[in-house]
Amino acid sequence: MGIDLPLIWFLIIIFGVMMYVVMDGFDLGIGLLFPLVKKEHDRDVMMNTVAPVWDGNETWLVLGGAALYGAFPLAYSVILDALTIPLTLMLFGLIFRGVAFEFRFKASPAKRHVWDKSFIGGSVLATFCQGVVLGAVINGIPVVNRTYAGGALDWLTPFTLFCGVALVVAYALLGCTWLIMKTEGELQDAMHKFAKPLLVLFLLVTAAVSLWTPISHSDIATRWFTRPNLYWFLPVPVLVVLVSAWMYRAISQKAHHAPFLLTLALVFLGYTGLGISIWPNIIPPSISIWEAASPPQSQGFILVGALFIIPIILVYTFWSYYVFRGKVTPDQGYH
Repeated sequence: MGIDLPLIWFLIIIFGVMMYVVMDGFDLGIGLLFPLVKKEHDRDVMMNTVAPVWDGNETWLVLGGAALYGAFPLAYSVILDALTIPLTLMLFGLIFRGVAFEFRFKASPAKRHVWDKSFIGGSVLATFCQGVVLGAVINGIPVVNRTYAGGALDWLTPFTLFCGVALVVAYALLGCTWLIMKTEGELQDAMHKFAKPLLVLFLLVTAAVSLWTPISHSDIATRWFTRPNLYWFLPVPVLVVLVSAWMYRAISQKAHHAPFLLTLALVFLGYTGLGISIWPNIIPPSISIWEAASPPQSQGFILVGALFIIPIILVYTFWSYYVFRGKVTPDQGYH
């Protein structure tokens, strides 16, 4: 039996995307929470919790896009053609967020509000567009003769817009629990108060997407609700309920680290549910990872480079988070 290169590359891509969602998720989540925090000093502390690491978080997005281009060029071309508008808007949002991040600390007090608004707007736009893209992929992309066969606005549906809102809630919860872990005092207390409503809202939007998806797509409903698949996949929603109950208790006890770690578990379970729904298609509903794959020679060649660079990125990522693992104190230093 030979090596299944498309499967290996698919796993690399979903790993890279998952790393991006987790790491840039709480980063964007901080921007989403900015309107709820009015004190300038607290906003400074919020930004300082991610200042040493935020640049590296987007490395995973670049990795995922480059891997998709090299390993699955058909998927890359079709997805970019179908989702040009939301992907472009997402990039604008990331640019605004990044520029605001750098310029905010250099601006005069009178002009700082401009960069605060840019940071908030960029975070909202980037997050919402990522959710829209996710919803459009779940909805399916029509392909005829290996070419996108839809229109420029086919992605614009009630389901995709709701997915955009759902991801805003998810990233806000990630950002909130990250701040619980990284701050102390009044700011941490405020985040503890926000965490419960955000958790409840997250569960509501997750339940809505989880029901809307199989209702709209009979093939996904068949995958989830026919036996024996029902028994195999039942642990996913059960674990969501158990982890959510655990997280609610941890928030009530004003735990520092558990809420963030449990939020990561919820995000991973949601990601798992998405994978179950679309597998083995990389362009739902009909183009599998094997049909969209580049030639084995190409995949094998770039895999050599990936196996070299991914460990370097992982080491750098874990080392940077280890060095800045403490809380941000009121004087904006780590301890």
